[in-house]
Amino acid sequence: MPKGTIRKAKQGDEIALMGLVQELADFEKAPDEVINTPEQLAIDLFEDHICDCFVYEIEGVIRGMALYYISYSTWRGRCLYLEDLYIQPDYRRNGIGKELFSRLVEEAKSLGVKRMDWQVLDWNTSAIDFYKGIGATLDPEWYNGRLFFD
Repeated sequence: MPKGTIRKAKQGDEIALMGLVQELADFEKAPDEVINTPEQLAIDLFEDHICDCFVYEIEGVIRGMALYYISYSTWRGRCLYLEDLYIQPDYRRNGIGKELFSRLVEEAKSLGVKRMDWQVLDWNTSAIDFYKGIGATLDPEWYNGRLFFD
């Protein structure tokens, strides 16, 4: 497999990124849950700076992403929340996820955050094994609360 590169997402990547988002939703058995659009993602990433994203590109094609934003903990202060880490299936098990995650850890440290958070589905054993393999703590004590708005 050719070696890829990690870079920050740039204007024009939003269609490829939303393609990866839809692939992730399909994998997570929630294909109809995605209501975001490439246009809105571009606004959120490049105009309003609500979130940011690293991409993994191989020969000019985006094959993986790590989309994140800054959150806040009253106990810790600024935190980095990893919304999605996704690698296309044909490119998994080649260290790409670890490279993207390591780059995100570097970003978290450079931003001076005090904690990095993310979620993983309880049935996604390959992701659970990945996170355990890098020494992450997976906390079974917390429930995820959520409200949806139209």
